[in-house]
This record gives sequence, C-alpha cells and structure tokens, in this order.
Amino acid sequence: MAEYLSPGVYIEEIERGPKPIEGVSTSTAAFLGRTERGTTQPQLVTSFNRYKQLFGNVFETGEFLPQAVSTFFDNGGVRCYICRIVGQNASVGSLDLGDLRVSANGPGAWSARVYVKIDASSTKTMVNGALTPVGIKLQIAYWSVKPEKEEDPFGTDPLVYPPTQVEQFDDLVLDNARSPNYFLKRVPNNSGLITLGTKDDLQGKPPQPPNLPATGLLSAGADGDAVTSADYNLVVADPSKRMGLQALLLDQYRDVALVYAPNADDALITTITAHCERQRFRFAVFDSPSGISDASNLDPRSKNHDTSYGAFYYPWIAIADPQSGAPLRMPPGGAVLGIYARSDNQRGVFKAPANEIVNDATDLEYYIDGGIQDVLNPRGVNVIRQFPGRGIRVWGARTLSSDALWKYVPVRRLFIFLEHSIFDGTQWVVFEPNDERLWARVKDSIRVFLRGQWRDGALMGTTEAEAFSIACDRTTMTDDDILNGKLICEIGVAPVRPAEFVIFRIFQMTVEAKT
Repeated sequence: MAEYLSPGVYIEEIERGPKPIEGVSTSTAAFLGRTERGTTQPQLVTSFNRYKQLFGNVFETGEFLPQAVSTFFDNGGVRCYICRIVGQNASVGSLDLGDLRVSANGPGAWSARVYVKIDASSTKTMVNGALTPVGIKLQIAYWSVKPEKEEDPFGTDPLVYPPTQVEQFDDLVLDNARSPNYFLKRVPNNSGLITLGTKDDLQGKPPQPPNLPATGLLSAGADGDAVTSADYNLVVADPSKRMGLQALLLDQYRDVALVYAPNADDALITTITAHCERQRFRFAVFDSPSGISDASNLDPRSKNHDTSYGAFYYPWIAIADPQSGAPLRMPPGGAVLGIYARSDNQRGVFKAPANEIVNDATDLEYYIDGGIQDVLNPRGVNVIRQFPGRGIRVWGARTLSSDALWKYVPVRRLFIFLEHSIFDGTQWVVFEPNDERLWARVKDSIRVFLRGQWRDGALMGTTEAEAFSIACDRTTMTDDDILNGKLICEIGVAPVRPAEFVIFRIFQMTVEAKT
C-alpha cells in the first residue's frame, strides 16, 4: 500500500473483476523442407512473394515446399514460418571486399550465383568545399541458373541474362552505429540474399571500404550431404544454428500451431508426431505417399502412427505448374493447412476443416468413391474427393487416433486452443497468495473465457452449466497440495462435434378424409 504523509487528495488505480484471457492464434503454420536457397533459421512469411524473396522459387523435381506454400496462401493461409532443411556439412559462401565480408544468408552452392557490387553512395554532402559521398551503395544480384556469360547487371548495357532477383542498399554508413543506415543494421534486416559483416581482425575499428567500384561473385558454399529425416530434428548446442523442429522449440516460435513437411516418410511422420505431442499446443498434417492406386491397403495406424495430434490426407492433388502451366501432381498438405486457416478465421477452430473447396486443385491423382471411403474413414484417412458441380473438396475430418474421444480434428484442435489460451492467460497467478480469493479470481477469469467460447458455438449445451464446469477449491486441493505450493483447477468442457453422418428418415403419410 502507498504511504501518505501530507494531507491532500490521492487517486489510486485498482484492479477489479476477472483478468481477461485472450484466445491464441490457431492457424500459424510451420513448413519444413528443402528450398532453393535461404537461411536455415525459421522465417515468418505472409505471402508467396515474400517466400520467393527469401527462399527462391520452384527449384527441383520432387521437392514440393514452394508449391505447398503457394497453395497454403491461395486457400486462405495468412502466416507461416519457413524452416529450410539442409544436409550435414553444408557451408556458406562469402566474398571479402576491403574490410567488408559479404556472406550468403544460408548454406549451399547457390551462393556462387550471387553477384555483389559496392560503389559510392548516390547521396553526397559538402566536406571541405567538395561534394563527398555520405557512404557506400551495395547492389546484389542473384541468378537461379548460372548465366553462360558474365555481365554487369548494374551497368548500362542491355543484359542477355537478366538476374532473377536484385537488391540495392544506398547510403550505407560504416562508422555510425546509431544511424538507421548503419550497414550492420540495415542489410541483415532487409536482404533476402546476403548478410554483411566485417573481417575478423578489425579489433573494433570501423571497416574500410574497398577501392570503388568493387565487384565479385560469392564463393560457392557446399550443399552438404543428402537430407535425411534425422536432419529435420538435428540437435545442436548453439541456438542460433538450430534448424527444423529443434529451432521451433525456441520461444520466438511459440505461436506455431500447425506443422507440415511435404511428402514426409514414415520416420519423419513419427518425429513430427512426437514433437507435437511433447509441445502439446501443435497439430500436424501428413500426406499419403504418391502412387497408391489401391487405397484399400492404406492404413497409417498400422505403421504406429496413432495420435490425436495429427491428420492424414489422401490422395495427391494436381495443380497448374507455375512455370509451364502443365498439370503437376503434388501432396495436398499445403492446401489443407490453408483450409484450416480459412475455416478458423471464418468460423472458428471448433468447425471441422472439411466440406471445403481446395483452391488451385484442377484434378486428383486418384478418384475416390463412397465405397473406398467406407474403408479409409475408420482408419483415420481423410479423403479428398471430386463432386460433380461442387468441385474438389476435403471430405474428412478425423485424426489418426484410435481413441473415440479424440477421433475428430476440430475436437483436438479446440482443446489445444483452450489449453494454450488458459496457459498464457493465467501466468499472472504464479506466486500469488494461494487462498480462496485467488481461487475465485482464477475461476472468474476462466469462466468469462469459456462463456465467450460457448456463445461463439464452440461448446455444446443450452446453458453454461451444460457447456462447461470449473472447480478450484478444497475439492480439488488437499492441505498437502497447498503446503507444497500447488493450485489445482479442474475444467470440464463439452465440445461440439461435426455432423459427419447426416441421416434423413423419410416415410410415407396418408391423407385422412375429413368428416
């Protein structure tokens, strides 16, 4: 309490009522896989154009991450992290120009196609009566395919082989760390191709630029060994060098709610499933393998993939190839994640992400009828079907769990949402005095939150008492619990479940004669 020593009027702000609990994001996805180029640290992208700026485009047959990200955004996705995976022994290419060291922003041989030019800045100022550049101008060009002829992409002559991507940073300063144009601030935060640093032997002195203009290609980095399933969860001591699932353990990526690796094999499915189960607040989407014409043999649970934290989709879809326009078969998971995001944003996480159009899909690898789905649905295989006049739609909403309580995707994802929201929204409780007043405040906060979910349609029941229950009192805690610093709150909720089987019973009626 404040101490008052002199007469007067004092105003104090006090807290009354329950502390609000905000719902967490449910549609932020993480995509894992190989890319054309880029950093191995997860990067947030909010459009496919941003993805291309940071990671390139379609680059190799059989690698579907770019197409998966594209279909994610086309189907309603808004935010995702890209986790580039490289093989062991991969290295980064670089180039020294004066005291400056230009490095590719990620490992791989792609760096040999990065051209750098440093020249005087365009802006000049008067120094001792002479116009003097205020700094340097850094220009970077990148080719997806190495040009057959060396050209200056920043010269005045017409280019035979124009670069795929160009970046320019003008008026960079090398000696004023407070300036917004300081080279160590501006370039790393804005370039999708390089990082800019200094040689190791400057001992804190400002770097000296090279003789201007200075140009060169970065040295070729190494692609490293072939990527394996183990690389997706490779443990390294340095947090700044983590990639894949290990990087997603860091706090700055805790908003990731969905995890996906295109065309994952059985070992990777097991690894991703274990990650989601340990993290508790994440859900995975998996694809069936390509080329399974006899779907009656498709049973992911038979390979020990029995989890409520993942869903499995079949068959592959076809889209128009972004380069040639020809039909391209690809895994459906990227589009499915976009549908998850679209359904969450339009209806809520409690709505099954099914009976939804698959945008971009022009065809299916195999056509599925009701008879085949009768076999696949109980196995937890969500089928994508084509209906005359209704297009290609996701026609299943089951998890891979054999437990009937957790067989529906929206039920598991609703519980993830509720648990994560309550977890984040009650952090203030820790170290508060553990008495009846605290228990009442905790119950009030959770009650207000669950009431909002019930009114939105996430919970069953015509009254709050039917929809949820909250207990946080002497019935949930013993004296020993309280002495050991435990506050135990038990929450019961009645989630809505999807109307998977819609049955109309129709019978004949006779018209009785009026008398």
